[in-house]
Amino acid sequence: MAATNFLEKNAVLTIWQGMEAQRYVSGIINEVMQGENNHWQMRYHLTIVPPLWRCGLRQNFRIFQQQDIQTLSSTLLNENGVTEWTPVFYESHPAREFCVQYGESDLAFLTRLWSEEGIFYFDWHAPQGAAQKLVLCDDVAGVSTLGEMPFNPNTDTEVSTMCISSFRYRARTGPSSVETQDYTFKTPGWPGYYNRAAENLNGQRTQYEIFDYPGRFKDETHGEAFARYQIEGWRHDTETATCISNSPELCPGKGFTLTGHPSERLNREWQVVSSVLAGDQPQALHGSGGQGTTLDNHFEAIPADRTWRVPPQPKPSVDGPQSAIVTGPAGEEIFCDEHGRVRVRFHWDRYCPGNEDSSCWVRVSQAWAGAGFGNLAIPRVGQEVIVDFLNGDPDQPIIMGRTYHQDNRSPGSLPGTKTQMTIRSKTYKGSGFNELRFEDATDQEQVYIHAQKDM
Repeated sequence: MAATNFLEKNAVLTIWQGMEAQRYVSGIINEVMQGENNHWQMRYHLTIVPPLWRCGLRQNFRIFQQQDIQTLSSTLLNENGVTEWTPVFYESHPAREFCVQYGESDLAFLTRLWSEEGIFYFDWHAPQGAAQKLVLCDDVAGVSTLGEMPFNPNTDTEVSTMCISSFRYRARTGPSSVETQDYTFKTPGWPGYYNRAAENLNGQRTQYEIFDYPGRFKDETHGEAFARYQIEGWRHDTETATCISNSPELCPGKGFTLTGHPSERLNREWQVVSSVLAGDQPQALHGSGGQGTTLDNHFEAIPADRTWRVPPQPKPSVDGPQSAIVTGPAGEEIFCDEHGRVRVRFHWDRYCPGNEDSSCWVRVSQAWAGAGFGNLAIPRVGQEVIVDFLNGDPDQPIIMGRTYHQDNRSPGSLPGTKTQMTIRSKTYKGSGFNELRFEDATDQEQVYIHAQKDM
């Protein structure tokens, strides 16, 4: 047995009942193991995973700009070889101005963004053949239904009939509302509060509020949607059913209508959110006989009148300030917008060309900032700046300082001019300068003022 014949090869598991195929499970082999040998048979163990699994093997630092979730997902999925996928979106998903993958695996990054956007996912397998694809969905309307599924706890008498033999309903108390808040400097008076109360509380109290700051949004469209997605994610398991069935078709992305249950209120539409198939084929072993093949489907379902969403996922935090280089168009020395913001290239950004598109516009801290007064010094292209991040959020960089380096030396000649405090500018696209210098050497105190043209 050679691992090269198995690893990352496509594989299909076919589940049969008699002469009829009940379900095909397609994927890729990510693990192969040679088991015990009893001199009659050799056991092999294969692990088949969906192509999305590949996204968990890559970790990256990367910037995405002005992309919506579908475009961003397409980039990472295609790079990881997940070519068969489809978005089934009913909600609006506006583009994000600036979105950073910060030391996360591609899978963790995508899962976090999908959670923020209210997107869940499942694998669709063709009813006939090996076709498989990843489905991204943001509403229960994208879940297909299998129709009626009878409840029958006496499976020993009717093993050939697809049914649900165990259906255990559970309700639990959970968060009752979410309130989120964020801030944007473009509208400093904007309150930025969005609240969403939970539905289907089943009589529980309403004081269990989740307050989230910062809310990871900068506009009303994202704020309202994110609050709703969060409360639905927090309550994803507050009303569930743990079930057992002999039908392999009950899997995530499928819905069904329960019938025949003695509790009439449970005879309603449900949707499957997780499934574990456990099968046994003893007659395949040498010397075994008697019992035939068995298959149990242990699955979990929630009512079909709501959308299952991923609970809020943790977002990486930047440990501290970082160094970056100010960038701009070729031949430009000063590149800023109407707010005095500049663009930078982070040292970890392998995808950045170092031009006017290298990052989002980054705010610059000044020594004094008032309404029409204060001081202003725009970092120039090529200068090194110290970048911090609001609330440790990699999506919210802010320049807190500047520093010299080997190619950008300070005015004067240190350490000989260590007693001088200097403010020196540079002529735009020229070699001249304006300067205000204070000499503090004992008995040589001096104030020096120089104008390149007009004093």
